[in-house]
Amino acid sequence: MNIKYKENGTFELKQLIELYKNVGWTVYSDKPDKLFKAVKNSLFNIGAFDGEELIGLIRVVGDDASIIYIQDILVKEEYQRQGIGNYLLQSVLDKYKHIRQIVLMTDNTEKTKAFYKKSGMSTSCELEGIAFVKYNFEA
Repeated sequence: MNIKYKENGTFELKQLIELYKNVGWTVYSDKPDKLFKAVKNSLFNIGAFDGEELIGLIRVVGDDASIIYIQDILVKEEYQRQGIGNYLLQSVLDKYKHIRQIVLMTDNTEKTKAFYKKSGMSTSCELEGIAFVKYNFEA
């Protein structure tokens, strides 16, 4: 296995759909045009490739001045627990160390909490804050 990382790459729609489906994020893969536009319009992204196969992705939205939001970080199941997700996350944290607020939302599981805590991230509750979100499930 020889993983290559590509910053601010463009991805084929088929690659994106395959990746998002693999990790069960069908809310994205079921709306392919929206997924393609979202990735294309991101502030920054890094794709992880095994040969020509897109096996991981992190994408960032934000203003590159005071806040960024790590919108997606995903690695195909068969490639998880091999350091790929950690590399993607650390690359973003290093690139944006000048940013005061680096935000992300994730599933509330022990696995995800341990992954982000290992990288030095905290929950908003630990920082005596609270996060709010409004989902429009019809969109």
